[in-house]
Amino acid sequence: MTRLIPLGEDLWTVDGPPIRGAAGFDFPTRMCVARLPEGGLWIHSPIAPDAALAKELAALGPVRHLVAPNDLHHSFLADWASTYPVARVHAASGVQAKSAGVVVDHPLDGDTPADWAGTFNQLIFAGNRITTEVVFFHRPSGTAIFTDLLQQLPEGMNRGWRGAVARIDLMTAPAPSVPRKFRVAFTNRRALRSTLTHMRTWPARQVVMAHGPVVTRDAARLLTRAFDWAR
Repeated sequence: MTRLIPLGEDLWTVDGPPIRGAAGFDFPTRMCVARLPEGGLWIHSPIAPDAALAKELAALGPVRHLVAPNDLHHSFLADWASTYPVARVHAASGVQAKSAGVVVDHPLDGDTPADWAGTFNQLIFAGNRITTEVVFFHRPSGTAIFTDLLQQLPEGMNRGWRGAVARIDLMTAPAPSVPRKFRVAFTNRRALRSTLTHMRTWPARQVVMAHGPVVTRDAARLLTRAFDWAR
């Protein structure tokens, strides 16, 4: 059975196994795969690799780009870089310091790399004390791709005091939300609002997040509501 779930023209997502994060919280995982016009694959937030997934990817094309969109999503980067040594590693601020042995070929700290400028838009959500996240917009499919800034964990995935904290933090809200800890961690609201102004120009038809379901309805409205607190 295939694990690649099509999201539109040359874009797929793959559900990964749950992982245990800081303070013992459990999270679902998800990565995205895009096939660029030249045929190479762009891998966003790589999940735990395995032989079956590698075989499916090989059928799509050669892996050319590995993307670590924030410094909380680097756990499997070394494994993927070792498996695909010709792939270029693109990483947000802070990833290199946490990924011993991985050479970051291109820091995601400026304009969209020429390798995928024709396919993606990207925005850097900087000025957050927890992490700097790079958010992408896949133009052919109209998909906004988030990592941690938007979350919607399954209710009951974390129990006891962790379940209570997840609810208070809006990690398990009825709709995908920016967790409260990320909201208070933004130190420059003016810069954040400028970034959000650019994001709202994206004609989003669906939203993908690493820790939550794929949203295929009212995506643009969801993004507006999710960041209303920053106005």
